[in-house]
Amino acid sequence: MPIDYEVEYDNRARVPEHPEIFAGWARDAEDYRALAMQERRAELGLAYGESPRQFIDLFSPRPDVTAPLALFVHGGWWRSLEPAMFSHMARGLNAHGVAVAVTGYDLCPHVSIADIVEQIRHACLFLWLRTKQRLLVYGHSAGGHLAGAMLATDWPTLYPKAGDLVPAAYSISGVFDLAPLTGISVNQDLRLDAQSAREVSPLTWPAPKGHAFDAVVGGLESSEFLRQSQTIADTWGKAGVATRYEAIPGMNHFTVINALADPQSAMVLRLAELAKKVA
Repeated sequence: MPIDYEVEYDNRARVPEHPEIFAGWARDAEDYRALAMQERRAELGLAYGESPRQFIDLFSPRPDVTAPLALFVHGGWWRSLEPAMFSHMARGLNAHGVAVAVTGYDLCPHVSIADIVEQIRHACLFLWLRTKQRLLVYGHSAGGHLAGAMLATDWPTLYPKAGDLVPAAYSISGVFDLAPLTGISVNQDLRLDAQSAREVSPLTWPAPKGHAFDAVVGGLESSEFLRQSQTIADTWGKAGVATRYEAIPGMNHFTVINALADPQSAMVLRLAELAKKVA
C-alpha cells in the first residue's frame, strides 16, 4: 500500500478539536505575557529584521539578570500561526532560570522555506550580538524543522565571530525530510520541488557532529511524524550527534507541547539541562 501523505501530514484533520487547543494557547500566552510584563521581565517586539513578523519577545527569569538563553520557534507549516500564541512556552524554562526568546518569521507563500531558515539564523545572530551567549533552540512542528536547521548550520563558516552558536537543539514533532510534502495540498503555499525540498531538509545536510539533538513526538501522531523524528535521531546519531528520540504516550501533534508551560514536566527538565550545558 502506498503511503497517503495527504492524510499522514494533515494534523488538523487528525485532531478535530484543534481550534479549541489553539484558543487555549492564545489565552495562556496572553496571561503569561501580562504576568511577565507586570514583573518587568518581558521585552516585547524586538526587531531582528525588516518585516513586521521578524521580531522577538524575550522573557527573562527575573528583571535585569544574565541567564542561559533559549530560542523557541513556533509551528504552523511555515505558513500560519502567530508568535503571540506561544508566549507561555517560556514559562517552564523561565522557572528554571533560563531566558526564552519567542521568535516570529515571515510565512509562505510570501517567502520560501529557505528564506525562513535564513530569518531564524538572523534571529539567532541578533540574540548573540545582544548577549554574546550561545543558544539552545527548540521548536514545534515547522519550528522543530527550524530548530534542527539551526543546529546543523555551519556557524563558524557563515558567521565566524559567532563561533559554535547553537550547540544543542530540541525538536518537537519536527519534519526533517521535506520530500513527502511536494505532492500534498500544503505545497500550494510551500512551493517546493524535489530540489528545493532537498535543500531545506536537515536530514540531507552534514550532521552537526559533537552537538546534542533531541527529537520528540506525540505518541498519537501519524506514522510519518514518528518516522521523521526517529530517522533524524538515528541518522545523526550514527554520524556523531548526541541524539535522543522519544514518542510521548497519549499526546497528539498539538497537545504534545503543553508540557513546555509546566516547570516540572520531563520535557522542561530536559530542556533546562540542555540550556545550562549550552551556557
